[in-house]
Amino acid sequence: MQAAPFSDGGLVVSVVSHGHGVAVRALLQDLAGLCAGSVTRVVLTLNQADEPPPFPEDQSWPFALQLRRNARPLGFGANHNRALAGAAEAFVCVLNPDVRLQPQAGDALAALRAVACRPGVGCAYPAQVDAQGRVQDSERALPTPAALWRRRAMGRSEARVDWVNAACLVLPRAAWADVRGFDERYYMYCEDVDLSLRLRLAGWRLERAPVAVVHAGQRASHRRLAHLAWHLRSLLRLWCSPVYRRARTLLPPDTRAADRIGAP
Repeated sequence: MQAAPFSDGGLVVSVVSHGHGVAVRALLQDLAGLCAGSVTRVVLTLNQADEPPPFPEDQSWPFALQLRRNARPLGFGANHNRALAGAAEAFVCVLNPDVRLQPQAGDALAALRAVACRPGVGCAYPAQVDAQGRVQDSERALPTPAALWRRRAMGRSEARVDWVNAACLVLPRAAWADVRGFDERYYMYCEDVDLSLRLRLAGWRLERAPVAVVHAGQRASHRRLAHLAWHLRSLLRLWCSPVYRRARTLLPPDTRAADRIGAP
């Protein structure tokens, strides 16, 4: 683990669109109106070759906006890794296109960056709420088969926070570089579990910032067979990975100590 940077060295935001033109336009307007003081650069990846840009080419923004277009669709992790490769900013942000920022929360990314500045923090994340303001379950326990059964079949809530979903994350560039971003072998699903665990195994902390964002997303794996198949394959890959085995061995049994792995 390296020390987190404390300088105001800029923040680069990566957004990947899969035909989310309307949502992306709204998110960019949120960033321009609420986070202009904290965002240095936004990298927008259009993951579909025929997807039109969601804004006029001559539109100006209070940050540098870079547009990437894929000749063929790439996975979640691969898209963000390519967008953030070689970033010179001190902080990187992974942001879903279906996230909306709340005016009453002010500059949410500045709040996240302030938490990411703290010593030992490798990833800052917000609370997530739905459009009705209900808190979403973005903080999760390690997805063991037993934990998934308790959650899905028995409807039990999470008892600990072992990983967080990647709808909105801010990381010090040092932490992002330390774990080399997402593992691209996960095409879709579980890449955020893997990233969280690798950060923690490397000695970094996950820390929630005192700010909330609206996440309107719905899990496609509940509606589409192809996404369900990707989800199951990713779970099998995760369960067979050395990262998962190490984390399962080293996670403290005390749920109150779930912010650390392998600590006394």
